[in-house]
Amino acid sequence: MKMSQQDKYSILSRESEVDIIRKVILTMNEQKKYEVIKKLVDTNGNKDRAAIELGCTRRTVDRLIKAYRERGKAAFSHGNKGRSPAHTKPDDIRQQIPLLYENKYFDTNIRHFTELLAKNDGITISEGTARTILLEKGILSPKAHRSTRKALKEKLQAEMRTASTKKSRSDAAHKMLLADNPHPRRPRCQFAGEMIQMDASLHPWFGGSKTTLHAAIDDATGMIVGAWFDKQETLSGYYHVFRQILTCYGIPYMFYTDRRTVFEYKQKNSPSLENDTFTQFGYACKQLGVDLKTTSIPQAKGRIERLFGTLQSRLPAELRLAGISTIEQANEFLASYLKEFNARFALDMDCIKSVFEKQPDEEKIDQFLAVITPRKVDAGHCIRFQNKYYELRDEQGMRSDFHKGTSVMVIRTLSGKLYASVCERIYCMDEVPSHEESSRYFGTDQNAHTEKKKRYIPDMNHPWKKDNFMKYVHAMVGREEHWAC
Repeated sequence: MKMSQQDKYSILSRESEVDIIRKVILTMNEQKKYEVIKKLVDTNGNKDRAAIELGCTRRTVDRLIKAYRERGKAAFSHGNKGRSPAHTKPDDIRQQIPLLYENKYFDTNIRHFTELLAKNDGITISEGTARTILLEKGILSPKAHRSTRKALKEKLQAEMRTASTKKSRSDAAHKMLLADNPHPRRPRCQFAGEMIQMDASLHPWFGGSKTTLHAAIDDATGMIVGAWFDKQETLSGYYHVFRQILTCYGIPYMFYTDRRTVFEYKQKNSPSLENDTFTQFGYACKQLGVDLKTTSIPQAKGRIERLFGTLQSRLPAELRLAGISTIEQANEFLASYLKEFNARFALDMDCIKSVFEKQPDEEKIDQFLAVITPRKVDAGHCIRFQNKYYELRDEQGMRSDFHKGTSVMVIRTLSGKLYASVCERIYCMDEVPSHEESSRYFGTDQNAHTEKKKRYIPDMNHPWKKDNFMKYVHAMVGREEHWAC
């Protein structure tokens, strides 16, 4: 059927209108289809020949002719041309992501960043997309791969060579990142509780000042078994971690720590035994049957070192978003955070055989994790401890007096209770106030009688025996002298 002049005129009109509204740009294949179909329509040619030329069927040619008559040249342009893919994030979201990272999540890695975006901001985005968007803005993750860091380093070196001002060269040098941090590998322990790696990390975890995070991780499962914040690396911090382990899991087989004075040997010229962490912590481990092993190679205890790297990239952001500003709040936050962290990163302990021994009760734990300090009785039959004076009382609440110079072992439990061991017997310690709370002669009822309650004093089936502790101290001193030689 030959096309009329009116039909040709309408098609040409539609083509002109489309070209005026939007310039139609075709690919080579689309342009070939357009030229063949246009010639076919204009000359009323052979459809079978056109199908052979285009490598399609006669039915496809009919559809192309129909589309050409309806839309003109634009019918041969792909419908998705100029459109963004369905999974492409809108421009406003792509602009928000760098701003959110720089202003809100600046101390997170890419994976943690995407998790927080989905959790707090309702933005679901893949790690690759987030990394690409941030790299376009020159933002690099703290956990970037070596190849990424190397590429950035080369780029910054090129900027330094072409920099025209001293400030620009200084900024480029400041941003350069090095990636040489190899660590030797070793297999995990076979049983849970076989090895507990313990250490402390000084870092600005929250607020403006630095605090110390004491932590312990199980080598077999990668589970954080204890964590505690303190102002500095202290015996109290390690005791609180030890208490968490004993309470939640039981008695481990071995602790693996670094070879520092806080763990390895008695401190030289230590003013007091209570400041000697290893003597106190090691004695508690000895009484509980826990082996204490040390090493001078950080890579040997790579689990705890890697843990602190992970926590330093994730925990400060979590603490900041939770509004944590004090150590008390941070320690309270750790209770829930560790469960979430272990559920995500640690292996299931139920799938691994455990060698943890039965947990002691709270009273026993409080007694084992004690600080033992030698003291002497003064002329007033009292003991001076932490700039306060204390008198000794027995179970009945009666005062017990001893000769001046009598050796006493002061025991401060983890909960803060004070006891004294004299001649293998335990006494309670009552603070002697500087002034009496009430007068014995004025303003009181002289006939009033108060019954003295029986005081709780632990039995001697605990590690507070003077002879055993002093033998342990002397053994540590002899060990120190041997190392000095």
